[in-house]
Amino acid sequence: MSAMFAQLARYNRWANARLYEAALALDEGIYRGDVGAFFKSMHGTLNHLLVTDRIWLTRLTGEGQSPNRLDTILYDDRRTLCLARADDDDRIVQLVDELDDAALEGLLAYTTTSGKCFEQRRREILTHLFNHQTHHRGQAHMILSICTGREPPALDLLLMQRGITAPDLRSLAAVSAA
Repeated sequence: MSAMFAQLARYNRWANARLYEAALALDEGIYRGDVGAFFKSMHGTLNHLLVTDRIWLTRLTGEGQSPNRLDTILYDDRRTLCLARADDDDRIVQLVDELDDAALEGLLAYTTTSGKCFEQRRREILTHLFNHQTHHRGQAHMILSICTGREPPALDLLLMQRGITAPDLRSLAAVSAA
């Protein structure tokens, strides 16, 4: 089971890098424009994904920032957001790599942002985390389609498994800042 989660963590990082590459190429006005998505814009959607990952990483590790609003804009600058995404994707990979099957089956007690207490198995939490990422990456993918009129980068797991590469987010952020 831990091998499956290791693959999902690496896929998550891979798909985020491909998505961010396309998002960083957008004109600033288009990137921030309200297209009617739940978090309005590409910027709002990408920030939401980072917010929720930080909430779950804090619950799972006991360390880090844990915003209490799901629509928090953590980073107004998209290059800074990109660097933070790279850091948190690495944190997710490291966390998953450190969990064996027994830890994945272990229970974790946590409190939601609305103050409700729950207890769930780590594998269920990680399944939710990766599924949530996929859900909102799909929304961001749709935003790219609307904004560019072109087919966005493919994000299928099979492509990663077949060796299709993704850019390094830190390099992307540096290039887009130049």
